[in-house]
Amino acid sequence: MTTLYLARHGETVDNANHIMQGQTQGRLTEKGREQARQLADAMTGVHIDAFVSSDLKRAIDTCAIVAEARDGNVVTTPLLRERDWGSFTGRYIPDLKDAVWTNDIESIDALKERARKFLDYIKANFPSQAVFAVGHGIINKAIQSVYYNKEMKDIPPMQNAEVRKLEI
Repeated sequence: MTTLYLARHGETVDNANHIMQGQTQGRLTEKGREQARQLADAMTGVHIDAFVSSDLKRAIDTCAIVAEARDGNVVTTPLLRERDWGSFTGRYIPDLKDAVWTNDIESIDALKERARKFLDYIKANFPSQAVFAVGHGIINKAIQSVYYNKEMKDIPPMQNAEVRKLEI
């Protein structure tokens, strides 16, 4: 069995300003870097064999802070990227409350398929290992939705730098 410690990246400038980041790189705030350091401290004493991250900068930077405390290397994968919000990307989130969803937004089905592929990737590449992986709010929700066989709405949102343990 593989143990997956699934984490969300630390706070970013866009999180703090309520901007829809989607698949933009993002940049951690000082608070976000501190959250990542606290996450590294919280993981002290937990055995980790591998570090995996989304290939977006905000996740890589968070994962690197945790891996650095253990002299670990970070492997990246686009499977862990945040949902592609299409034309909503870069917009102020409160302004999207009543917006009509456009066809360029990644569908829930596509998102969940990517989540399945991520879980398969972890099982195939890290059998019987403990993996610390940093993703994003919505993809992490999709991964848990697939894992628990629940609707996305039934998965509680993850806060910045929160970690959840899954046995796969």
